[in-house]
Amino acid sequence: MKSKIKNWITDIIGIIAGSMIMAFGISMFLLPNKLSSGGFAGISTIVYYLFKVPMGTTNLLLNIPLFMVAWYKIGKKFFVKSIIGTIGLSFFMDFFDRFNSLTGDRFLSCIYGGIIVGLGMAIIFKFNSSTGGTDLISNIAKEYNSNLRLSEVVVIIDIIVVGLNILVFKEIEIGLYSAITIYLIGKIIDILFEGIDFTKLIYIVSDKNEQIAKSIGDEIRRGTTGLYGKGMYTNKEKLILICAAARRDVVKVKTAAKKIDPQAFIVISNSREVFGMGFKK
Repeated sequence: MKSKIKNWITDIIGIIAGSMIMAFGISMFLLPNKLSSGGFAGISTIVYYLFKVPMGTTNLLLNIPLFMVAWYKIGKKFFVKSIIGTIGLSFFMDFFDRFNSLTGDRFLSCIYGGIIVGLGMAIIFKFNSSTGGTDLISNIAKEYNSNLRLSEVVVIIDIIVVGLNILVFKEIEIGLYSAITIYLIGKIIDILFEGIDFTKLIYIVSDKNEQIAKSIGDEIRRGTTGLYGKGMYTNKEKLILICAAARRDVVKVKTAAKKIDPQAFIVISNSREVFGMGFKK
């Protein structure tokens, strides 16, 4: 019980730290230069300049309808963590907005803003959370269509938001710099997760394969395949579970396996492409 409470407190601290880093990058670099990181943050930037509404407040209001839907569609633990991440991001965006920006150079802002926001987002992903927006939309969409490619949903939304930024501010440079920012955010996440942009193949060796496979299927909606192997040291045959998972699902799969069998042997590798249900056709 104490271990669970300790882990929960660690997760909350990590999520808050990640949201604070994200907010710093947005408020100190992107927002003052009208740049967008995509998603709800991009919409909040538009509202900020058109109606003088604090960015964090707009971000929070936009996410309320999403969370009302998400309550019925995603795991309760992920739901609670996402609320913490969203509130934290919204609060810190308005907090840092009180200070002067660090630079008025758009090129520097898109570079440093993208790096810092990507760092914060990676930390939040690591603790199996989100800050609402496109990440939450993609998770809800996945519940309605398991074959939907989440990356495509995020890209489409980001393109629409950046397009709106260009239309509202009437500056093509804003769109060009924002595209660099969004690209850097993704790359920083990839680097911090060791190339996690590619699909991950997770190999699990355990004496509790059936329970682990059921947990991964029921809770994460990911399929597993069992292949028989032989431990050359022990000279015993064992079933090896193989699971292909997207970036955001890797931590969930590891957690599910370790929760059932703390002694499970897990190997994670990159896979360039995966074809089939839930991935490329």
